[in-house]
Amino acid sequence: MAPPTRPVGPWSTGGGPEPRGRRTARPSGDDREAAILATAEDLLDRRPPSAISVDDLARGAGISRPTFYFYFPSKDAVLLTLLDRVVAEADAAAQAAFAGPPGHTRAGWRAMIEAYFATFRAHRSVTLATAELRFTNADVRALWARVSEAWVAACTRAIESERRRGAAPPGVPARDLAIVLNQLDERVLYGTLSGDGPAVAEEDVVDVLLEVWLSAIYGRPAVPPAAGSDAR
Repeated sequence: MAPPTRPVGPWSTGGGPEPRGRRTARPSGDDREAAILATAEDLLDRRPPSAISVDDLARGAGISRPTFYFYFPSKDAVLLTLLDRVVAEADAAAQAAFAGPPGHTRAGWRAMIEAYFATFRAHRSVTLATAELRFTNADVRALWARVSEAWVAACTRAIESERRRGAAPPGVPARDLAIVLNQLDERVLYGTLSGDGPAVAEEDVVDVLLEVWLSAIYGRPAVPPAAGSDAR
């Protein structure tokens, strides 16, 4: 997890033929792709990825198996597209949350962490399926590596910026600190969302992570700011 970064690569949607005459109710290519993705996320709420087949996805989307392959080469490609969209959604939410002026450190970092957590919680099944497949699927692993690198790079820039303006003291290399904080978030949020204990409760996890981030970056206890302060 990191400060706002550019969403990971845009996704492509299938382009079906233009409807002709009065056949306006015929689903478009975009509608079919959206139906496949919605079916996948719905099934992931109830089954592990290994228990979902291409036939399940095609049936749920109301299309044939051959038509499915017009939009996706495999069921894993469906999960990759879901993950890409969830990451883009999380990045956009974090960018909006962190858009305030410098000097409001606590509020900005908290909003950023909360934006990521809220997005991944809203797509819990995709998040947990990705964690499961990372160790067995090279494409999922490669995508997550690119996502993580983007977050680490953005976090590194933010830490270096805070150090340059004197808000944070010098310390271990900013990139190393960013790697540790992002990997910490990844494991903690996985435990919270999966119930793989011991785990921090959902209602507490953002506050706990915030204290760790602020203490690590600014080198002092993250005491809640007094009323009227600038929350530095």
